[in-house]
Amino acid sequence: MSNEVLNIELLNNIKQIIEEAKHKISKNVNTTMLIAYMNIGKMIVEDEQNGNAKAEYGASSLKLLSKELTNLYGRGFSKSNLFSMRRFYLEYGKFQTLSGKLSWSHYLLLLGVSDKNARSFYEHECENSNWSVRELERQIDSSLYERLLLSKGEHNKKVVLELANKGITYQTPDSFIKDPMVVEFIGIPEDKPMLESDLERALIDHIEDFLLELGRGFMFVGSQQRISVAGMNYYVDMVFYNKILRAYVLIDLKIGKLKPENFGQMNMYVNYYKNEVNDDLDAAPIGIILCADKEKEVAEMSMQGLENNIYATKYTSVIPDKEVLENEVRKLLIELNHKDTE
Repeated sequence: MSNEVLNIELLNNIKQIIEEAKHKISKNVNTTMLIAYMNIGKMIVEDEQNGNAKAEYGASSLKLLSKELTNLYGRGFSKSNLFSMRRFYLEYGKFQTLSGKLSWSHYLLLLGVSDKNARSFYEHECENSNWSVRELERQIDSSLYERLLLSKGEHNKKVVLELANKGITYQTPDSFIKDPMVVEFIGIPEDKPMLESDLERALIDHIEDFLLELGRGFMFVGSQQRISVAGMNYYVDMVFYNKILRAYVLIDLKIGKLKPENFGQMNMYVNYYKNEVNDDLDAAPIGIILCADKEKEVAEMSMQGLENNIYATKYTSVIPDKEVLENEVRKLLIELNHKDTE
């Protein structure tokens, strides 16, 4: 009978080497394939359009090319995929640097975003947040870029360019605030009556999706977090911590319309965390009143004079109409351009 004992440290070190090697191989294969697709797109453009991207496209020859490549190499060379490679080259070949973090499937989704600023934003956020293809698709479908842009209190070109060139910077508490906040993943119809406890439970049951909607760097601390003030107990519906901002984020759920007294309650919660929970390294807590409906004037008047970082935003369990939001952004950009020419 052998008395030998497995060296766990040795095993773990070997596993780490293997995993790192597999990751490097996967990354290199991904980058190699992206370059290959880029070159295929370039050759198609040069061959069928003589390098002129605006010329009529030779669909019939592309169909023949697809048939031959499919016979030789199998799936992956359909007519639509070759067309995507062609567009990949036209959009990224001359001015863009390819990201080794993004796969071909990521780029296929990005190519579907027509607005270049929005596409650049999603590309940066995808890299920064390590979104999967599914997560990227969800953020595009829920119009994250448009929602962030329209949520900014002060609209200017700097905000537009910053989102496009850097993604969400998380320099200030309002950097991640979206209005509305989309929680379609809870599966509750918009017109179905529910209690605040139902909404809270649904968000906890889908906490990974809710963290994705909140943004980068969020960690779930807990629900119904008790605070005691003057012998009375109060409960914060949901508490998160953002490791980038180094701040607690308190969320109070309201299934009805926003009321002025909601701000007083949240202000007390934030003050409690600032005085009793924060340590020396924590930034000021952030309070979010997540409500079914709100009037802008009520929110603005109620927040006046408050020193704490408190925000009111609507939630919706239905994906917003993308065309409507895109039209609002276009109007905003026209207004900004008009201001620049005055």
